[in-house]
Amino acid sequence: MSEKIDEKLKKREERYDRERRFRIKSSEDLETLEEVFDKRTLLTILKILNIGKLKEITGVLKAGKESRVYHGLDPQGKEVAVKIFLTSSNIFRQGRLKYIQGDPRFKDIPHDTRSLVDMWALKEYKNLELAGQAITVPAPIYVEKNVILLQFIGKEGKSAPHLREVPLEAPAGWYKKTLEMMKDLHDRVKLVHGDLSEYNILVPDGYPVFIDFAQAVTMEHPEAKLFLKRDLENLNHYFNGLGVKTRPFEKVFPEIE
Repeated sequence: MSEKIDEKLKKREERYDRERRFRIKSSEDLETLEEVFDKRTLLTILKILNIGKLKEITGVLKAGKESRVYHGLDPQGKEVAVKIFLTSSNIFRQGRLKYIQGDPRFKDIPHDTRSLVDMWALKEYKNLELAGQAITVPAPIYVEKNVILLQFIGKEGKSAPHLREVPLEAPAGWYKKTLEMMKDLHDRVKLVHGDLSEYNILVPDGYPVFIDFAQAVTMEHPEAKLFLKRDLENLNHYFNGLGVKTRPFEKVFPEIE
């Protein structure tokens, strides 16, 4: 009987410690955090807190099939985004492997899903470092296994709106700017986003910011041209719907055969 009581007390202490460290505003959010993420991920988050890269996690910003994004604060009180990739998701085996295979930066591809997800997180971190040399993206701060800390694009805990959520007064100008950013990615750092659309562009203070770079590939990838064409098709489809006269691939990237 005493062993059961001790076990209950231990679990209660562990939960209190998580509540204190995560500082989630709602107990429901904490329960969701514990349900979604495995022990390994929770320990990774605790490590990031313990080494002083993160002070607290305050709430959920975005929940997707592949990842969850939380709002947090660093030790100086500055807002950050905490992106956590799901280690139990089958999406990596179903469709993400092609973005890693063929990328010369990642040659030793692991077979187990958890290690593959860790590589996916590292890939986003490195892609953001590279992309940031050419265009405006969330600056990567730190990566540990399947968790990335990023610059928060928004204010006071509220994320900046996506392009699709913003009524554009001059859509032709926005189209021109997004094309310029695509070109800068390609011309300056030889990077292709790979999943670009109105869903992966934030608009803080009237200026586009490209996000979600895990699937991005360099032009050395065998399918880079295909991904680049698809990115342009996605943008053209969106802006065509706004009455903008768009440009074909061969006009935007005439140097690519």
